Formats: sequence, structure tokens, C-alpha cells
Amino acid sequence: MTLQLTQKEKQLLKDQTSHEKVCIQKYQQYASKAEDPQLKQLFRSYAQQEQTHLDTLNSLLNGQAPSMSQQGQSQGQGQQGMQSQAGQSQQANGQSGAQATSLTGAAQASQADAMLCSDMLMTEKYVSGAYDTAIFEFTDANVRQTLNHIQKEEQQHGEGIYNYLSSHGMYSTQ
Repeated sequence: MTLQLTQKEKQLLKDQTSHEKVCIQKYQQYASKAEDPQLKQLFRSYAQQEQTHLDTLNSLLNGQAPSMSQQGQSQGQGQQGMQSQAGQSQQANGQSGAQATSLTGAAQASQADAMLCSDMLMTEKYVSGAYDTAIFEFTDANVRQTLNHIQKEEQQHGEGIYNYLSSHGMYSTQ
């Protein structure tokens, strides 16, 4: 089935593709800059998921309606893996946290990683908000569902980053 998009819908999709490209670029760059191997892997995984989002948006722009059942299965499995990695990261931090805090270099690396995470958390908040606005502008229910699915994954990315920061004592809610 070919989608018939309005000019406004096309522009919103173009905006979202530019956001996804920024996310991909940041996650890839930050994966190479991160000191913690688990954070590197988290960023790499999120970069791959953002690429999937970009591919989906490009398909929509080309008039192709996505199949949510296939998309949900593959991306859902990837997210479960990331939640498992976040849990492993929390366990590893508990085992080696005392050692890392006693080293000045490790503290600086931790601070640098915290800055990368803070920037990505801020980025994910912005991108999720942009999806929230876009969802309400589409007439096709399947497109809205697709964008809603992507937005949920963006929120999961934010949650994963928050959990990483929190488990490493880099983010306090008090």
C-alpha cells in the first residue's frame, strides 16, 4: 500500500530524519570516546537502533507503509538485550566501584562518560518530544502507530542512559 502524505507530514518526517541522523552520529562518536566498555556497547547498540528508525522514516517518506509486527519483534528483542546489559553494568559497577573511585584517572574518565551520557539524555528528551508532536499531525493510523513505536524506543534509550548514570552514581534525583 502506498502512503499519500501531505506536505506537512513530509516535512515532519524530514525533521525526524535529521534528528535520527544526529542521534546516530552522536552515539557512534560517543561510543568511540566513552571509557567504560559497557557504555561503549550501550551507545553502539543505540546507534544501530537509531539507524533502524532512520530506515523506517525513509521508507515512510518513500510512501511505503511499514509492517509493525516485523519491526516490533526485531527492535523489541534488541531492547531486551540492552536492558540486560544495563543490569550487567550495574552489577559490574557494584563490584569495581570502590577501585575506580580511588583512581584519579578513573574519576576523570567517569566524569567524561557522565558528560556524554548527559548530552545523550538531553538529546533523547528532545527527540522524544519531537515525535510526540509529530504523531498528532498524521492522518494515517499506521503511520501514527509507527511513530509512536519509535518514540517509545527513544524513551527506552533515555531510560537506559538514566539507569546507567544512576547506577554509577552520576545522576541524583534528590
